[in-house]
Amino acid sequence: MERTEERPAAAPAAPLLAGADEGLAAGDPRVRLGLLAPGQSLPLVIETAADLDLLAWAAGKRQAIDRLLDRHGGILWRGFRLAGAAQFEQLIAGLGDDLLDYTYRSTPRSEVGGKIYTSTEYPPALAIPHHNEMSYTRSWPRKIWFLAVETAAAGGETPIAGSHRVYAEIDPQIRREFEAKGVMYLRNYGSGLDLPWQTVFQTADRAAVAAFCRRSDIGFEWRGDDQLRTWQTCQATAVHPRSGEALWFNQAHLFHVSSLQPELRELLLEEYAGAEEELPRNACFGDRSPIDVSYLDAIRAAYARHEVVFPWRQGDLLMLDNMAVAHARRPYQGSRKVVVGMADSWPPAAARTAP
Repeated sequence: MERTEERPAAAPAAPLLAGADEGLAAGDPRVRLGLLAPGQSLPLVIETAADLDLLAWAAGKRQAIDRLLDRHGGILWRGFRLAGAAQFEQLIAGLGDDLLDYTYRSTPRSEVGGKIYTSTEYPPALAIPHHNEMSYTRSWPRKIWFLAVETAAAGGETPIAGSHRVYAEIDPQIRREFEAKGVMYLRNYGSGLDLPWQTVFQTADRAAVAAFCRRSDIGFEWRGDDQLRTWQTCQATAVHPRSGEALWFNQAHLFHVSSLQPELRELLLEEYAGAEEELPRNACFGDRSPIDVSYLDAIRAAYARHEVVFPWRQGDLLMLDNMAVAHARRPYQGSRKVVVGMADSWPPAAARTAP
């Protein structure tokens, strides 16, 4: 079990074993590598009290950072200086990662500058369930970065959970059914309850949307003047390309209508009674058979049992292996601003086949 909550003032409680830092901070007394709690490998914490410029400090350290990311799944930098979104983007690019545009969108975000975006703009009172970024598609970022520009007065944490631990926790019978059938994501745009298709596809050109869908093997249907329905079957699990570990890797529990707040869920189910394919978004198995809600509850419980939670500090930077580690968001009070960069598209285009 990996559920851990750090007290706000706590420093890393467990230093790494000698030699376990890949030489990243060897001989540099200004930098400390450790863990949030003894025996908990996710995330690695790299901390300084010397107000070091992170761009300068990380220069030339890509291979060591990548090895540590492979080992831990996530790296949390604390106390370093990084001047806003522009330097954030420079850091990601400087470590050799190609930043990605946020295409085929699922959630509302705003562009901060370049290829840096706000984190999902959902109401503060709502939680965002655990997910691996863009695992509702057949192409996703291998890495995702978060920079805490402004921390909330209360709440607003970004819980994380190892995808291999979640996979191992889920009943093998449930896993087998998901793996055999895949997950189909159904979306209806234009109802006013979800993102408009122009935002999702970042174009108002219907021909460009149709071309994207055909290229991506997304089924689509235009309905009336300004409504669109899409459906696509994607993977339920994945194998990590570097570790070879089996990973739980889908968003069925997030897209499914059961993830909505009870009042909204009941309202929608009443409005679309007998026609659930009309819901703004939903998930089913790839053969269009329904997913038992008890399966989804078991998946949510697996994430909860293995989540790691820590309070953001202003200036914190969290780098995740997006396949190895899922993330979420807790409700919050006050103002909060976390910006995001995504990088390293996976799988290679030639390997993108139907599940």
